Amino acid sequence: MDLPVMPPVKPMLAKAADRLPEGDGWHFEPKWDGFRCIVFRDGDELELGSRNERPLTRYFPELVAALSAALPDRGVVDGEIVIATPDGLDFDALQQRIHPAASRVDRLAAETPASFVAFDLLALDDADLMGRPLAERRALLEAALAGVRPPVHLTPATTDRAIAEDWFVRFEGAGLDGVMAKALDGVYTPDKRSQLKVKHQRTADVVVAGYRRHKSGDGIGSLLLGLHDDGGRLHHVGVATSFTARRRGELVDEVAPYERDALADHPWRGWGGAAGGAEPTRMPGAPSRWNAKKDLSWHPLRPELVAEVAYEHLQGDRFRHATRLVRFRPDRDPASCTYGQLDHVAPYELHQIFDL
Repeated sequence: MDLPVMPPVKPMLAKAADRLPEGDGWHFEPKWDGFRCIVFRDGDELELGSRNERPLTRYFPELVAALSAALPDRGVVDGEIVIATPDGLDFDALQQRIHPAASRVDRLAAETPASFVAFDLLALDDADLMGRPLAERRALLEAALAGVRPPVHLTPATTDRAIAEDWFVRFEGAGLDGVMAKALDGVYTPDKRSQLKVKHQRTADVVVAGYRRHKSGDGIGSLLLGLHDDGGRLHHVGVATSFTARRRGELVDEVAPYERDALADHPWRGWGGAAGGAEPTRMPGAPSRWNAKKDLSWHPLRPELVAEVAYEHLQGDRFRHATRLVRFRPDRDPASCTYGQLDHVAPYELHQIFDL
């Protein structure tokens, strides 16, 4: 492979914003909920690079042929790998593709085929485009992908803030994360937060049923959260993270009253893996597919503590991303922390965004 931009390349990142920016000079796109991927193609050679610079090529064999047919003979394209279903984007299905067994990958490639959504062009033929403004890169990308067909797509884009605001509301039902805002005169800056992302934020009251120590060993790194279903069963739905060093220490004292005899009648006792647990099975949540050595041991708490957390959206019956602790709610009954309190977003079919 011999391209003006060679792998690996860390993609340009975004910083969170509360609202879409005002004024002229902005380019807006839907924020896709998938695996960030930079595609390098040089003739018959094609590589799918991930955000952490690990190749994704072997996990998405169905995209290799599709991208080879759709992309310019020599070029580098930034985009997102997604799995689209009648119910919207399915991130859980996407995660299942990161598996060491080729037979499993091939089976899932047939059962839940992936799509690639292109949104930037880093190189074309012998030209390195990263130093050129986004407006020029977008025009070249549109020309390069003119007439492209599924499973390869060109992301919708607009410079009209009113349209972007409408997308922010309607596209959530298709499983999209929110809206991206990019400066039309901006150059491509790898691994720098040079763009804006506006995501949905909601709050929910949840049961705090355990915690993990911080990786440094100093204080609490994450709180394990639960919600009750209609039958009263407590389900592990995600975590609250991103505490300051000071807050990590404070949390140790705040949850301490709930540690005594916590495992005796704990609803997640069968998972084991907890401090004092008798069974050597793993804790709530699957092991990390990206870091097999990651410590997922946990400490149980009596499921009596209620917390209000800020979250973006659900993926199935779990929070898609880590939540943010807003406050503890000693006034709330843990039994009242149910799925029923969560917003149910009206579905929006992906084919109305484009022909997926």
